[in-house]
Amino acid sequence: MKPTITTMRKNYTPNPDGLSAEDRALNVFADIMIDKIKNLQQDWKQPWISPGAAQLPRNLNGRNYNGMNSIILMFMQEKNNWQTSRYATFDRITDMNYAKDKDGKRQHLLTDKDGNKLPFVRINKGEKSTPVMITTFTCVHKQTNERIKYDDYKQLDAKERNEFSVFPKQHVYNVFNVDQTNLKDARPELYETYRKEAKGTLELSDKGMASLPEIDAMIAKDLYVCPIKPTAGNDAYYSVARDEIIIPEKAQFIDGESFYSNLLHEMSHASGSPNRLNRIKPTQDRASYSREELVAELTAALVSSRYGMAKHVKSDSAAYLKSWLGSLNEDPEFIKTTLNDVKRSASFITQRMEAVGERLRRDGWNADFTDIREQNKTFTPLFRSDVKSATVSQEAAESRQEQPVKAESQVLEAVSAKSAEQARFHR
Repeated sequence: MKPTITTMRKNYTPNPDGLSAEDRALNVFADIMIDKIKNLQQDWKQPWISPGAAQLPRNLNGRNYNGMNSIILMFMQEKNNWQTSRYATFDRITDMNYAKDKDGKRQHLLTDKDGNKLPFVRINKGEKSTPVMITTFTCVHKQTNERIKYDDYKQLDAKERNEFSVFPKQHVYNVFNVDQTNLKDARPELYETYRKEAKGTLELSDKGMASLPEIDAMIAKDLYVCPIKPTAGNDAYYSVARDEIIIPEKAQFIDGESFYSNLLHEMSHASGSPNRLNRIKPTQDRASYSREELVAELTAALVSSRYGMAKHVKSDSAAYLKSWLGSLNEDPEFIKTTLNDVKRSASFITQRMEAVGERLRRDGWNADFTDIREQNKTFTPLFRSDVKSATVSQEAAESRQEQPVKAESQVLEAVSAKSAEQARFHR
């Protein structure tokens, strides 16, 4: 019998017997999600991620954390009112005090220009870390047992890849926000840099309405994986059978943020169709439908935050708050599989948005988008703007082999983004 999060918590000890680091991290993730959803239950009109925590979390090297970790760290930043979005392990924070040699070994404490030792950067007393989970891959040749780096493995063609076995491994690291350290006093200029970058940026049109040129181009020039049709009316949904998104016109929303964030919700559903990331099944029971709504909500929140926007809970999704709480409490795998799907869905959308945005910045609104448009019409879970339309990425081909697609005729008309009641917007 699979243990529930409740029983796992009950059996927790400082040295847990049989409870892996990953299981403990999932417990923490579940607690954070439960706390967030309970707050949303009290006021579901508040955003998933507040503007103050909208910047994607990064490590000290500037690398963004992935979708699953991003959501958890942003929730923690919001809960604790941290003013920065930079995180680091205990060792990495200690490393900030030392000069290093070319091999990365600590040499001596850092000094100012006059040779005086700089104040020591340390974690504040009583602060608790937040776990993050990182997956690494070991690639081993089936015949020779030779090991190669995963980045090198990804460059191989299909035939060469078949000669290797790939073993994923989950690692758990404990990180601290720099607001949990004395950095503000010890390195005030560096802290101020981190504080300023933590504020999300939002582009406004000349009419004062939030504008995302990437999505505007996707709509006008058919640059997403399915048509997006702004239509006068109150319905917003993704149709599996017709493979299209219907969304009220932008002018019907109270602001641009509401339009884009609700559209991103439907774009997430489209990413989960059977011929793409394959989350949506021909027959969806209520539990599966509820989970798909949570994936779409968190995906839209994550992508919205990337572009400096807030995502509020859809009115029809608010009805699932209690269901999500129940799932989080009862199934320890629920949080892991859900957040992994959010990670893939958010990546699916942002890769395509970035490709369109890059083309717009380079060539303007009248750019040639043929390759992007055609690649989008092919199953490419990992979008590559440098791949011509005739080429399907190796990641896409492998994913296709791993997840056989049902014929469209087998897919019911049941719409993923619609419940028994049509989705309605509160404007």
